[in-house]
Amino acid sequence: MTSVGQTLRTAARRVPDADARLLLAHTLGVPATRLLTLGELDADALARFEELLARRETGVPVQYLTGTAPFRHVEVAVGPGVFIPRPETEVMTGWALERLAEAGESPLVVELCAGSGAISLAIADEFPAARQYAVELSPDAVGYAARNLAGTGVGLLQADMAEALPELDGAVDVVIANPPYVPLEAYDGIPAEVREHEPGLALFSGSDGLDAIRVVAGVAARLLRPDGWVCAEHAEVQHESAPAVFVRHGGFDQVRDRVDLNDRPRFVTARRRQTRAR
Repeated sequence: MTSVGQTLRTAARRVPDADARLLLAHTLGVPATRLLTLGELDADALARFEELLARRETGVPVQYLTGTAPFRHVEVAVGPGVFIPRPETEVMTGWALERLAEAGESPLVVELCAGSGAISLAIADEFPAARQYAVELSPDAVGYAARNLAGTGVGLLQADMAEALPELDGAVDVVIANPPYVPLEAYDGIPAEVREHEPGLALFSGSDGLDAIRVVAGVAARLLRPDGWVCAEHAEVQHESAPAVFVRHGGFDQVRDRVDLNDRPRFVTARRRQTRAR
């Protein structure tokens, strides 16, 4: 028998302390805040924990090992084949929630490049009056999104966003997207843990990283009502090039770049013009 404290101290020599705590809590089926109130671990628990530690040492993301990732006030099911939601995206989601609150009693929102459905799940949790649709191309990701969005009323579609939801053209209040935005030429600069485990479809987007964002701009222009809003995440270095996509489109005004929790450029917002672009 080994104590929890000793087990964590030993594990922290192999993986980050926070990861060790999450993995041990997952092994024992308790919140991480309760770990130090427990006594000793039996051999079976130690063996299961050791297996998770060994996989974490090879670079498997801790969220894939626990099967969940936190996002705002919800827990999202994740695993191989789906992008892991990041805290940086929470600010953009909060901004979208503010726009929904201004849009009336039952606003209409569409999430593009939905992945696990984390954004849509957070909106359903915090603004249940919203009518929602989520669009995702990857079959693997759609499987996780279906699990996460079950019972929320969010309409989930597996489709190419460029052609999705034509029946909503001109009626949507908010379009939100966390599209792939890493340039292909930046492949080697992506941490090995990310590029070797998370799906490339959710990461890379053409030579300049803006291919998907260009599609988002076009789809948002089609879906949004006049004065409706779009927000789209981007890389820190795209603080000028991503907003420029929406400016060049011609169908938007009030184009502005915004920062994340770390005060770094992270997402662009734009309002649909009163008159449609030619």
